[in-house]
Amino acid sequence: MCNSLSSQRMKRFVALLLLVPACMVLSGQHKFEFRAAWIASVANIDWPSAGGISTEQQKKEMVDMLDSLKKLKFNAVVFQVRPTADALYKSEIEPWSFYLTGSQDSAPKPFYDPLAFTIYEAHKRNIDVHVWINPYRILNDDDVSRLSRNHVFFKKPYMVVKYGGKYYFNPGLDETRNYLVRVISDIVRRYDMDAIHFDDYFYPYRVAGEDFPDAETFSKNPRGFKNIGDWRRNNVNMVIHELSTMIHQTKPWVEFGISPFGVWRNVYRDSAGSNTKAGTTNYDDLYADVRLWLQNGWIDYVAPQLYWEIGKQVADYSVLIDWWNRNTFGKNLYIGLYASGLTINKAQAWKRPNELCRQLRLNERYDNVKGDIMYSCLPLLRNPQGLCDSLSCTFYKYPALVPPNDGMGGVRPEAPRNVRVQKMGRRDYLWWDESDLRGGRKIVSYVIYRFEKDEEIDLMRMDKVVARVQDNCLDLSSIDGRNCKIVVTAVNRYHYESEGSKPVQL
Repeated sequence: MCNSLSSQRMKRFVALLLLVPACMVLSGQHKFEFRAAWIASVANIDWPSAGGISTEQQKKEMVDMLDSLKKLKFNAVVFQVRPTADALYKSEIEPWSFYLTGSQDSAPKPFYDPLAFTIYEAHKRNIDVHVWINPYRILNDDDVSRLSRNHVFFKKPYMVVKYGGKYYFNPGLDETRNYLVRVISDIVRRYDMDAIHFDDYFYPYRVAGEDFPDAETFSKNPRGFKNIGDWRRNNVNMVIHELSTMIHQTKPWVEFGISPFGVWRNVYRDSAGSNTKAGTTNYDDLYADVRLWLQNGWIDYVAPQLYWEIGKQVADYSVLIDWWNRNTFGKNLYIGLYASGLTINKAQAWKRPNELCRQLRLNERYDNVKGDIMYSCLPLLRNPQGLCDSLSCTFYKYPALVPPNDGMGGVRPEAPRNVRVQKMGRRDYLWWDESDLRGGRKIVSYVIYRFEKDEEIDLMRMDKVVARVQDNCLDLSSIDGRNCKIVVTAVNRYHYESEGSKPVQL
């Protein structure tokens, strides 16, 4: 009887434990962890709130989002600047985005460059900016009246196809590939971003009863392929390879990342695939052979969109995270998480707080998972099912540095030297000599660690970080500088952190 009662109590305890908020559960904290949110501009999902609002309002909305993300200890944003062959930045190639100004023929008034503004404001907050591009999409509907008369749609209509009531560039044309490389090369050269990012839209998702209209292009220029599917994959492969080469030759520290649909291939079609039964896959439907790109080193990170719950029959989150963890080929793996799903997904698992916390806890078991990206920013910041609370008190309790990307040519910078305290006026400042840039490799920030006077110095402990600054000084009134020792490190644009400086006693 006692054993039975104990067993029943244990079951009730376990059941209650599952209902405890995530912030009550211990969580591993990684020193290097990618923490990002997608900022979607298409259809004004996240920013700006409407096309044509004032420049002042646009800036305020962006700054408010960045401030909120910084408070939650995010360290990156993925900012959509080319949603439909248009620009949320100053471009001589494509028109201003309808989603920004309300008209593709209009620049912001008063004028500003939203991408340059966002990069400046984000970097000031130690938040990286991944510039999000959609390669082939021109219009999400068939209302061509919204397009500028200077749009390539009108200048070169032979590059355009219509499918499912929407317009796309024809991926089978060499001119499409050359045009896309030109657009992205222009962005990489002119802006101080941290990465170029593509999501899951390559060839469009299939429309029932309609074939993508590129059969004529295939027949005219098959490039030796007998199968149109293989030819389509090669069209996408070529642009990924060319973009990778261009980006790394132009700015070797800029990463190239892909956030694909969550399933590469189902195992019943390919023994290398995942044990899933997804109705759509990257390889067979979107013609995006992401696994090949990882194998060949054409991309620097992958962030699969795992927007399904743990236990979903046809696409189980736990099955897919295990598959991607085993198929990184040495590249960084970030997981795309569906923050919006906590509000709009009708499946039972998403009504039971909190599916994303369950997924974040599962992610901690996998060594190759280096962080996550949440879709999308505004729904996330509304704190669905207490998600932001759980991030603040558990998963993102302490700050984290963006993981370095091995194989990109970066090296650790020199440690800051000659750390000292100097009085300026009535205030004490901590100063140090700027780190050796080693061939001009820019130092983007300095990290300040505070340890108690007799405490062991352990730079893996992010709970000891008290500040992160761009300049080589710190106003000591901003931290508790009594009876302690301070260590300073430098972080370069490859995300490598130096060794610690010699500690200074305060």
